[in-house]
Amino acid sequence: MKKLKSIFLALLTLAAFSLQGQTHNEYEISFDNRVHHETNIKVKFSNLENKVLEVRMSRSSPGRYAVHEFAKNVYAVKATDSKGNALIVTRSDPSQWNIAGHDGTVNFEYTLYANRAGGTYSGIDELHAHLNIPATFVWAKDLGHRPTRLKVNIPDGSNWKVATQLRNEGNNTFYAPDTYYFMDSPILMADLHMRERMIDGQNIRLALNTPATDAEVDAYFEEVIKIVEQQKAVFGELPKFDFGAYTFLSNYMPNASGDGMEHRNSTFVVSGKPLDRPLGNTSMGTMSHEFFHAWNVERIRPASLEPFNFEDANMSGELWFAEGFTSYYTNLIRARSGNITKEQYINGLGGAVNYVINAPGRKYFNPIEMSYRAPFVDAAASIDPDNNANIFISYYTYGSVLGLALDMSLRSMDNGKNLDDYMKHVWNTQGKKEIPYSVRDLQSRLAEYAGEAFANEFFSNYIFKSDMPDYEGLFQKMGVTFQHTNPEAPTLSAFIRINNGIGRLAGNAIIGSPLYQAGIEREDKLISINGKLLADVKNANETISDLKPGDQVSVEIDRWGKKMTKMVTLAANSSMRTGWDQNADAEAQKRREDWLKKK
Repeated sequence: MKKLKSIFLALLTLAAFSLQGQTHNEYEISFDNRVHHETNIKVKFSNLENKVLEVRMSRSSPGRYAVHEFAKNVYAVKATDSKGNALIVTRSDPSQWNIAGHDGTVNFEYTLYANRAGGTYSGIDELHAHLNIPATFVWAKDLGHRPTRLKVNIPDGSNWKVATQLRNEGNNTFYAPDTYYFMDSPILMADLHMRERMIDGQNIRLALNTPATDAEVDAYFEEVIKIVEQQKAVFGELPKFDFGAYTFLSNYMPNASGDGMEHRNSTFVVSGKPLDRPLGNTSMGTMSHEFFHAWNVERIRPASLEPFNFEDANMSGELWFAEGFTSYYTNLIRARSGNITKEQYINGLGGAVNYVINAPGRKYFNPIEMSYRAPFVDAAASIDPDNNANIFISYYTYGSVLGLALDMSLRSMDNGKNLDDYMKHVWNTQGKKEIPYSVRDLQSRLAEYAGEAFANEFFSNYIFKSDMPDYEGLFQKMGVTFQHTNPEAPTLSAFIRINNGIGRLAGNAIIGSPLYQAGIEREDKLISINGKLLADVKNANETISDLKPGDQVSVEIDRWGKKMTKMVTLAANSSMRTGWDQNADAEAQKRREDWLKKK
């Protein structure tokens, strides 16, 4: 035993010596002109081969699937060699700078403009620095394997603290084992409220930037810890966090862009909370969602996202599970932790189910294909109109209602199955071992857990096809009502905005809706409905309130200066809502209690 221990210690010493001797990519960041949202960044690439150094800015970011041109905010670029001699910088594409003629060292310096604090972009001002790494720092091709060190120059006179999942080496210097980890490690700097709690030997940290009292922050952190504990109960354990810590980087300021973004050992949770609003439950749903990603996405990871491509869009057919099942657990965990009531949770289920059931997009794409569309919709920027209202269903929502259906189906079996234990099985077989999965792997894990026939039926009907489960029957078994809100009410199945007496559709006419069937579109100006001028009503529904489904009404429109009348057949209101079934039988009440109770 002593001999083995000696060998182990010798190997550790050798590894430490090897790391000390390894060449690092050295970064330094300063904030002298932060009032104008600028930062100065210096990078030293050394021990280079005698060839052109290719320096790049990322075009995509972990957790985001569309392309974002971060290089647009980089300027005042210059490069020097080890002796300070200026080097010529050329451009091969909008996101790359090429440096030749160096002496084995390139000192690369630039200014970055950053004025959108969110999950994808960076934001800098006098009060804080919110850094998403791909939107902030360049990197060099062929040097991604090297460790990274970042020196942060805290502004003079500020009380800024630095919060990040990077390893703190002291003196405001931070370490990443390689470029990939560096790119996945956001940083928040401000006069932060800091809280931490050890759970099973690992540190759960909150770094919060917002005006709040110590008592408010303490109460908020306790709510976060309850959510952490309930999510841990689903999987049976916390992930093993690198460097032994997980950090919530919470930035709640009026100039922030509401968002949440998962990373391997941290998350950005961002809200445009007004300064005078109490902290309360700000973004608690996002906190729940993003922490669940520590298992589902970061370690239970789709093979299609490995490795993540920082130079292009990232497409995955598994987002209905990665994002959607995470969305299912977002509020379920809040109900179990007591952050919201069980009744609030139940009453909130109907909207998502109703949306997916009635969405025309299921005619075009199944959940896998909906996931493929992420590069077009995940904060993607384009200026030409699209028809997403008719062809797309958010994989967040689609996946969440499939997770709900799977959980209710498993809980309705006679053998005590549930989605928690299926997720734990996927964790133990895929995530804990960090074996990336495919859709077929998820089907195989479900077959192992609940039987091959059940798994084949669920995936065949609801994943590879876009059929819908029997939600009414499933809800009934769980002690939940699922009823039409007002089936006798007529509807135009459209939201019409009235401005200066003229009505316009808020979006594309929905396939199958009364206005779509009548040939009316969003560019048409609506003048009257059922003989009533829209100038005389506050809401278009006032014009049909005394009618019933199936009745026909005339709709006068102006299309590019030509007036015409369309006949529209009113539809029945198809919206449904969920509720707490006070008359549920004993078995349904027990299933409901087991489903929602604290673990």
